[in-house]
Amino acid sequence: MKPAKIAVICIAAVSAIGLALVVRAMGSSGRPVSTASAEAAPARPMAKVLVAARDLAPGRRLTDADLTWKDWPADEVNPAFITDGTVPVPQAEGEAKPASSAAPPPQGAVARVARVATNAATGGAKSDYFGSVVREPILAGEPIIGRKIVRAGDSGYMAAYLEPGMRAMAIRVNVETAAGGFILPGDRVDVVLTRETNLGNIGATEGDRSKFTSATVLQNIKILAIDQSTRAGDDEQAVVGATATLELGPRDAEALALAKSEGELSLVLRSYADTAGPSGRVQTARTQSSAVRIYRGGAPEVVVVQ
Repeated sequence: MKPAKIAVICIAAVSAIGLALVVRAMGSSGRPVSTASAEAAPARPMAKVLVAARDLAPGRRLTDADLTWKDWPADEVNPAFITDGTVPVPQAEGEAKPASSAAPPPQGAVARVARVATNAATGGAKSDYFGSVVREPILAGEPIIGRKIVRAGDSGYMAAYLEPGMRAMAIRVNVETAAGGFILPGDRVDVVLTRETNLGNIGATEGDRSKFTSATVLQNIKILAIDQSTRAGDDEQAVVGATATLELGPRDAEALALAKSEGELSLVLRSYADTAGPSGRVQTARTQSSAVRIYRGGAPEVVVVQ
């Protein structure tokens, strides 16, 4: 091989090696990738908001299965939303702000542990809304707000609790006429009327013995409240009250009002297994009875004819 060609090859090899060293030096001295060196963005605070677990229709009484907690960006929480209180959220205008010296609510893992402990001890804030009645339709996933529900004890609770088309009417009761106090809100009862049949009958004398008759005027009627209690306590097995509020149709309310004026009303407790039958007036109950005076051997006898 000619010396000139050998020299060209050597020069090319040295140049290639030098170029490789330069490229390597430039790569090692360059800035690190920005995505690797950039600091991670701070996590967005999330609050727990009480929302509907399913579609809720007006008149529905809320239970545990109707409500659930949902993660919500804390800076987007409306002051009307119900939260569990572990993350600071915007406050409504005019609402007192916490003092700057007050300790901030627990965050992160501490907040989760505190929430779990609170829920285990008290059932969480969600349990405060059990038994509330839906006033306006609420869709699944929609936050629960005060204007769409009526909590027990709030004004308008009974009107919201009534089924559409139904009425509430109260009657006087005592231990004897209310099954010994074992009739509780939510139970089903029959209403029995006991009346005297020979009052005002022509020919009846003061010495005549009173005649009474009893009949069921209403059947399978729901008890809305005993006195002002719409539900019994968890460990309460009997409630003794002076009034019972019944849920009735408009015509049934008329029949009950008439029965109240005719005699004494008693509530007969129905079994849970016997609540699927018809509800309302008993047609045969309005059959009027009369008393007939019969003389036998000169002695008068009053006979009740149905």
